[in-house]
Amino acid sequence: MTEVERVELAPGYTISRVINGCWQLTPDHGGGPGSETETLRIFSELVEHGFTTFDCADIYVGVEQVLGKFRRSLADPDTIQIHTKFAPDRKTLHTLSDADIDASIDRSLKRLGVEQLDLLQFHWWDYDTPGLQNLVKRLVLAQQAGKIRLLGTTNFDTEHMREIISSGADIVSLQAQYSLLDRRPEKQMTGLAAQTGVVLLPYGVLAGGFLTGKYLHAPSPSAMNRSLQKYRLIIDEIGGWDALQELLGLLDKIASRHGTSIGAIATRWVLDQPHVAAVILGVGSQSRAREN
Repeated sequence: MTEVERVELAPGYTISRVINGCWQLTPDHGGGPGSETETLRIFSELVEHGFTTFDCADIYVGVEQVLGKFRRSLADPDTIQIHTKFAPDRKTLHTLSDADIDASIDRSLKRLGVEQLDLLQFHWWDYDTPGLQNLVKRLVLAQQAGKIRLLGTTNFDTEHMREIISSGADIVSLQAQYSLLDRRPEKQMTGLAAQTGVVLLPYGVLAGGFLTGKYLHAPSPSAMNRSLQKYRLIIDEIGGWDALQELLGLLDKIASRHGTSIGAIATRWVLDQPHVAAVILGVGSQSRAREN
């Protein structure tokens, strides 16, 4: 296995600083490999290069099952770390019960084929809907029962992160969007991280691919999937397509000087920011192990 940068997320628990994001493997997101066989091959190549940490979610259709299958195929299944998420149904958030929470945890355990979830990152869609405090309490109970090793959050604002931490929950990480284009975490979240020790696990570091050589000297795409539409709005907020081209031009000069790619420089910049433990890069249709 190739030696790559690793970080200790908690005593005795280390992860690779580039995490393999599996959001694109969900069928309706359409950015992953064409078959399960190819997916498993890419997983193997990533692990061979030292990228042993994977990120998924209970709502990524079929992904926990594929990761569970991959884990069972390994000579030592504990070679890899799998971070999943609990994202309750937004439509029935107001009726979420203890039984629903417990069932979701048990379902993820079964799909992944493990007795304990490495890191469970939870989300709450609407702060005006009661139930968040009860969710936190229920997850802490599951952690105390040994079903969850570590707890993290995903897409929470700073105010509610403070409330969750103040409740006594031991939160180790926050997954948030962070890139050269989207620097919102620097407003308040990094300050909270400095105070509490919670680390950031950024996604969107390549802005869906906009921060790669693919779009240097290229026109703005006319057709975009959901992911690109989201990041295109951020580009508009920071100055539009011309501003992106200026940034890509600068990144290209830096990348050329170091014999690497625009995407590598954009990723390295996020990795080097204070309180960033690791970044999440999506598993694409082809292996990016060597580039990573």
